[in-house]
Amino acid sequence: MAEHPLRQHFDALRAKEFSRLDESRHVYLDYTGSGLYSASQLRNHEAYLRDRVFGNPHSESPASTTATELVEQARRKVLEFFKADPDEHKVIFTANASTALKLVGEAYPFDGGSRLVMLEDNHNSVQGIRLYAEAKGAEVSFLELDGDLRMAADQRIPTGGAGASLFAFPAQSNFSGVKHPLSLVAEAKERGFDVVLDAAAFVPTSSLELDAVRPDFTCISFYKMLGFPTGVGALIATNEALARLRRPWFAGGTVEYVSVQGRTHRLRVGAEAFEDGTLNFLGIMAISPGLAFLREVGMDRITARVEGLTRRLLEILTGLRHANGNPAVELYGPETVQDRGGTVAFNILDSSGGVVPYGAVERGASQHNISLRGGCFCNPGAAEAAFGLPVGESVRCFEGLPHGAFSLKDLAECLDHKFAVGALRASVGIATNETDLDRLEAFLREFVAQYEAAPGDFAVD
Repeated sequence: MAEHPLRQHFDALRAKEFSRLDESRHVYLDYTGSGLYSASQLRNHEAYLRDRVFGNPHSESPASTTATELVEQARRKVLEFFKADPDEHKVIFTANASTALKLVGEAYPFDGGSRLVMLEDNHNSVQGIRLYAEAKGAEVSFLELDGDLRMAADQRIPTGGAGASLFAFPAQSNFSGVKHPLSLVAEAKERGFDVVLDAAAFVPTSSLELDAVRPDFTCISFYKMLGFPTGVGALIATNEALARLRRPWFAGGTVEYVSVQGRTHRLRVGAEAFEDGTLNFLGIMAISPGLAFLREVGMDRITARVEGLTRRLLEILTGLRHANGNPAVELYGPETVQDRGGTVAFNILDSSGGVVPYGAVERGASQHNISLRGGCFCNPGAAEAAFGLPVGESVRCFEGLPHGAFSLKDLAECLDHKFAVGALRASVGIATNETDLDRLEAFLREFVAQYEAAPGDFAVD
């Protein structure tokens, strides 16, 4: 896809739908944290709320049935967007992607013969499934990462256990931007695993066809895709996989009946058995027009645009040098756009190669109205691999710090500042333009020069 027409297309889109960025001179580079909603999405949703009457579903009143119809329409549109056969898949609306993953973890039939295998590169919301597995006696193991934070070449998915076994990985890392091969789904299933695919960081800028990839469980987050609504995610599950889950409790909306005197209940069948309480029905009705907006822009166009911007971002970071010729940036993850998305983690280095506290850079960026993200991004496995944190020393520090008072500053001090304990993350998306990257580059060059001249002026995090 030619760059010039693509640039024109997205420049026009920014002016029409995201003009608030230029009006406020805001450089937003945290799309992996949250997408940005378009102006037309807000107008569309305002019209819904202004002109119609909606009530709590689970009733037959006019207000209730109107809301129910729009929720069911959203289910259909989600399956259509992800090319998932509605006869084989169900959409369970949740509060977020984390809740979708919790549903799988708490209801999956782990036992003493089960295996849970995960990439080291997983969001904490995936990592947390291990507590459910361990509580039921399952074996838990991890596949290691290489220097580019991809799955290491010598790592292999093992054979599933005697009990129900689960393999979990992200389609795209929220730490490094690495796109892990979707072929891992078929490989894991051939080895006897059900598969959880964390697609939250992948689907905002890449197409996913579930009928082709066929994971058992897929989690997504709509605010990462659309910017709005927050508080709505989804678990997309195959009918067969959903039938294997065993819910440990019931709630309003999930049951056909409950008897207190008889101490009995019966869960509903399918998605409704997993949707606890009242759905965020006013938010869910924003999903269909939001997905229509992405289709109108074109997912292929978005993918190509993000790839071009990521290439430029990588060139900026890898080209930044000190006066003595030493690199001013340490990049975590691939240095090319091959099999990677628009998420880039890095740290600024001083002229002798030491890591500059990421918080100092993040604060400096904020003063220039540039939104980056700092920390470990809720991905401890990728962070530990990226920073080369020693297991023994790290665990000693973790366990030695008081409850309720943990901070990365404490961890850095405990490790004698020998290792990075956090990083910066810049991520590009649908509304990013070249001027945003120009301003980021100018800020980083200015910061590096100022830090080199007077490092003592910058507080240590």
